[in-house]
Amino acid sequence: MGNSPTESKTTNRLAREKSPYLLQHADNPVDWFPWGDDAFAKARRENKPIFLSIGYSTCHWCHVMAHESFESAEVANVMNREFVNIKVDREERPDVDRIYMTFVQATTGGGGWPMSVWLTPQLKPFVGGTYFPPEDRYGQPGFTKVLERIAAAWKQDHEKISEQGTRIIAALGQAAEGEGADPGNKLGAKTLETAYQQITRSYDAHEGGFGVAPKFPRPVTLNFLSRFHARAPQSESGRHALEMNLFTLRKMAAGGMHDHLGGGFHRYSVDAYWHVPHFEKMLYDQAQLAVAYLDAFQITREPLFEGAARDTLDYVRREMTALAGGFFSAEDADSVIAGTGDPGQKAEGVFYVWDKKEIDAALGPSAEIFNFHYTVKAEGNVPPGGDPHGEFTGKNILIELGSVAATAKHFGKDETEVRQLLSTARQLLLAVRDKRPRPHLDDKIITAWNGLMISAFARGAQVLNDPTYLEAATRAAIFLSVELYDAPQKVLFRNYREGRSAVEGFADDYAFVIQGILDLYEASFDVGWLRYAIELQETQDRLFFDEERGGYFSGAGTDPSILLRLKDDNDSAEPAASSVAALNLLRLAQIRSDAASYERAQKTIDAFAPQIGHFASAMPQMLVALDLSLAKPRQIVIAGQCESAETCALLAEVHRRFIPNKILLLADGGEGQRYLEEKLEALLGMKPVDGKAAAYVCEDFMCKAPVTNPKALGKLLG
Repeated sequence: MGNSPTESKTTNRLAREKSPYLLQHADNPVDWFPWGDDAFAKARRENKPIFLSIGYSTCHWCHVMAHESFESAEVANVMNREFVNIKVDREERPDVDRIYMTFVQATTGGGGWPMSVWLTPQLKPFVGGTYFPPEDRYGQPGFTKVLERIAAAWKQDHEKISEQGTRIIAALGQAAEGEGADPGNKLGAKTLETAYQQITRSYDAHEGGFGVAPKFPRPVTLNFLSRFHARAPQSESGRHALEMNLFTLRKMAAGGMHDHLGGGFHRYSVDAYWHVPHFEKMLYDQAQLAVAYLDAFQITREPLFEGAARDTLDYVRREMTALAGGFFSAEDADSVIAGTGDPGQKAEGVFYVWDKKEIDAALGPSAEIFNFHYTVKAEGNVPPGGDPHGEFTGKNILIELGSVAATAKHFGKDETEVRQLLSTARQLLLAVRDKRPRPHLDDKIITAWNGLMISAFARGAQVLNDPTYLEAATRAAIFLSVELYDAPQKVLFRNYREGRSAVEGFADDYAFVIQGILDLYEASFDVGWLRYAIELQETQDRLFFDEERGGYFSGAGTDPSILLRLKDDNDSAEPAASSVAALNLLRLAQIRSDAASYERAQKTIDAFAPQIGHFASAMPQMLVALDLSLAKPRQIVIAGQCESAETCALLAEVHRRFIPNKILLLADGGEGQRYLEEKLEALLGMKPVDGKAAAYVCEDFMCKAPVTNPKALGKLLG
C-alpha cells in the first residue's frame, strides 16, 4: 500500500472548515488550503503550480488515495515543497468541480473522483487525472513520480505551460458555447421517439437497466420512459417503454443494490445483475428512486412498488434527517471492521454483508426459509466477477432471485405466512446489524438535494395518503426557508453544517427546490409555498438565465476564480438544472397563466436542441419537459375545503392515477383561491356544486362540467 501513514499531531487549515470531506483531511501532513484567495495568492507569489484534489466524504477511492498518499509524510514533503495544495468538496463547490472535470474528461477520455488536477497560479489546468496509486500499478505511474515529473517540467518551462493552460481554457470555453440553435432542428414528438429507440438499444432485457456493468439506476431515464408510455399507452412502443421501466425497477428492488433490511438504495451495482453494489447511499438517489417507484405504483397498483417507495422514504426519515428537519447528504460505503477495535481498519460494505453462521444464529428455525429466499450460502453468494478485489469472499449480499410465492411453494407453506416470517426475520437481522459500527454519515445539508427529497416526500404523501410524509416535506422546506435562504436578498445558499456556508446557491439549488416547493403546494395547498416558489423562480431567472441563448448557467458568474461559465448539458445521476427549470416554468406558466414563463421554458428547451439532436437520450429529463411542452395544458381544480372528506375523496381519485402532465389546484374560497384568481381568471367561477366539493377537469383551458362523485371524476381522468 505504499508508504506507511504518519500520524500528525497538528492540523492544517482545513480544520477551520465545515465540510466533512475537508475535515477528513485536516490532520494530513499535506499543507492543504481550501479553495480561495489565500491559496491563489501564495501560488502567484511563489510562482508555484497548484495541485487541486477534488472529492467528497463518502467517496471510496478518495479514502484510498488519502490513506496511501496524503497521510504519508514522504509524499506530503514533495507536495508541500513543489506545489500549493488545494482540497475541494465537489458537493459544496460543484462549480469548481464542473470546470476541471470538463478538462479531465476532454483530455483523458474519462473522469471521476478523486480528481487530481494541476493548475497554473492563474488557475488554468494543464495536467489532470483521477486516482493515482502510490507506486506504479494498474498501468498508472505512481503519485510521487507524477508529482516530481510535473514539478520538473514547471521549473524547466513554466511560461510554455502557462500558455498551454490559457489555450486549454479558451478551447473549453469555445466548446461550452457550442453550436447555436438551428431553426431547422426543431424538437418535437419525433425527438421523443428517437430517444426511446436509443434507450431501447442499450436496454438489458435479461437483467433490466441500461448498458453493461457497472449499472447505475439513472432515474431520469425511468422518468422519461413512464411519460413516453403515458403518451400512447396502447402503442407497441408505449407498452415496451413501460416494460423496460417496470422490469428495471423490479430487478433493482430485488437486487443487492437495495438494502433489504434498512431500506433505501446503494449508489450503483458493480456487476450486471444488481447484486454487488458500491455501498454508499446518496440522498439524491433515494429521492429520485422513491419518485420512480411511486410513479410505478400509480401505473400498476403493485404492492412491490409501494413497498420500495415506502422503505426508501422511511430510511431517509430514520437515518438521514436532522432534528431541525433538513436531510443529510450521504452514508459512506466504508465502515470500521467490527471486532478490530481500530477506527483505521475500514472496509467497504462490512456493515451490510453477512456470514451464513451469523444469520443462522440470529434467526434459528426460520433461517432456512430466509436463506433460501435471499440466496444465502455457506460459501457466500457473490457471483464470479462480482468481487474483483476479493473483498467479499465467503460473504453474502442479500438478493431475491425468486418471488415470495416461489419460496412458499418450495416449502409447502402459505404465502402470507412466509411473507410474515421474512418480515420478522428482516427486523431481527436489522437489530443485529444496528450493533455494528455504522458507516460515516456526511451530515451536511445540501440545498439542491433537499429540494429533490422534498419532492419525494410530497409525492409520497399524495400517492400513499400518508400525512407523516407531508410533515417530513414541510419540515424540510421550512428548514431551507429559514436556514438557507436570505429573505432580504432573496438568495439561497448551497449547504448547511453547524450554520450555513458562505457559498451562495447554484442553478440546481434553485431548480430542485422550486420543484420541491411546487410539489409541496400540490400536496398541502398552502398558497405560501406557491408564493415562495415564484419568488425563487424570479431569483433563478435573474442570476442564471442566459437571455441570449436560453438555458441556465450553473453559476451566477460573479466569482472571478471560476474561469468558465458553464451549463449542465447532461441528465445523469442528478438532472441538469435547465431540465428541471424548464419543467418548473411550464408548471408556473399554467398556474399563473404566464406567457413569459412559457416562453422562457421553450427557450430553455430549444437551447439544448444541438445536444439532443446529436444524442437525444443524454438529456431524458429535458425530454420530460419537452413532452410537457407538447401536451395540451391539463388542469384539475378541486373546489372545496382542503380537509373535508368530500375534497379528500376527490383528491384520492386524482392521486390514484399517474397523470404526469397536469397541475393540481384547490379552489377553497379563501386566500389561496383569491391569490390564484389574480392570474387565472378561470377559477373565478369554480365553486362547490350543491354544497358538495366538486372537481373541474380542464384541457387546453376548456373545462368539462364539474363532478362531485369520485367515480365520475375517474371516468373524466381516463
